[in-house]
Amino acid sequence: MRTRAIQAVAAAAAVLFAVAGCGNREEAGSAVASGDCQGQQTTGLTDTGMKLGGVFPLSGPASAYAELPKGIQAYFDYVNAEQGGIDGREVEYLLRDDGYQPPKTVEETRRLVEQDQVFAVLSTLGTPTSAAVWDYLNQRAVPQIFVAGGATQWGVGDAHPWTIGWQPSYRSEGQVFARYVKEQKPDATVAVLYQNDDFGKDLLASFTEATAGSGVRVVAEQSYEVTDPTVDPQLRNLAGSKADVLLNFATPKFAAQTLAADARNPEWNPLHILTQVSSTMSVLAPVGFPNVQNVVSSVFVKDPADPQWAGDPGMKLYRDKLAQYEPGADPADGYTLVGWAMAQSFHKTFDAASCKTREGLREAMHSLDDVSIDLLLPGITLRTGADDGFPMEAMRIQRFEGDRWVLAGDLVDTAGR
Repeated sequence: MRTRAIQAVAAAAAVLFAVAGCGNREEAGSAVASGDCQGQQTTGLTDTGMKLGGVFPLSGPASAYAELPKGIQAYFDYVNAEQGGIDGREVEYLLRDDGYQPPKTVEETRRLVEQDQVFAVLSTLGTPTSAAVWDYLNQRAVPQIFVAGGATQWGVGDAHPWTIGWQPSYRSEGQVFARYVKEQKPDATVAVLYQNDDFGKDLLASFTEATAGSGVRVVAEQSYEVTDPTVDPQLRNLAGSKADVLLNFATPKFAAQTLAADARNPEWNPLHILTQVSSTMSVLAPVGFPNVQNVVSSVFVKDPADPQWAGDPGMKLYRDKLAQYEPGADPADGYTLVGWAMAQSFHKTFDAASCKTREGLREAMHSLDDVSIDLLLPGITLRTGADDGFPMEAMRIQRFEGDRWVLAGDLVDTAGR
């Protein structure tokens, strides 16, 4: 499912690495295990420490995602201070900014691996950015664990065993939206705004395939580039279709523009479906809650604004420790919460590794056995195996009502579990 654009980025990255003379292992500073795990790589690990790296868009058009690593850092600060770290090792988390630009992702990832000598990369965010470095990280046998993005490529094939995603795939999300539209509007016409990369194309392809043969028809499609200043021209074209449903498959900046434009158009009132990667309060609040009523999205984590989780032990721990260790972070921001849950997922995966090595982590992340994570919705666990590279494949529909999201319908497991 990789697009030509992603292939071009990956090819360019490969050239950069080749010119730099990168080998398949660290030329200096490598460390190997002994005993039962003899010969396996322990670079970035000591008896008392663990060095991890992450590459996120702390600036640029996708900077709304900068809240996610705040949750990761808060979790590691908490376990370092109160649990003695992970497996007795204090975690040092090195964060780098790529501005959502693949060449910068290449530069910062190389810095983490070759200069900082990290044990693993947790994580990279985005489809084009993550794809720019996955060949490199796999060649060097560095775990690229829990990529922050749902592109299908992270969970299929065996060419990149050191890479794995985390959240439900965009193809799973597209199936969930298709099921909802078929139930609610069985004869609907659909207009789609999508980002012109594997993120948007995966969602669109999945929705189209899942509605094939039904009365639901996609009648208008418009794509955009992350470098575009606005999607207003695309939205004018979509509005002309007068479709019954608008699929907003956009990252935060452009998703917010779409929500605002929809609210300003009194002549078009479609059912507005928003991808879960842009469903946080940091996207909705600037648009204005009155303007996003009845918008529909998908979800796999507990919502900190939902009163039903007020007494939930995992939610209380998250709120308390976030306030203590990352006081500037907003606990109601879904990206922050996802970062905390992702860090706990890493913690449990490392604990499950029989060898505390890069190879051991690789094996553990591909053999997750119904691992429970505090902030995932009930019924959702992490599970992978030889024929299943997707840790999560279940979601619920949610609808925005008043000042928060409200769960609607049952849990949908697209793996059929």
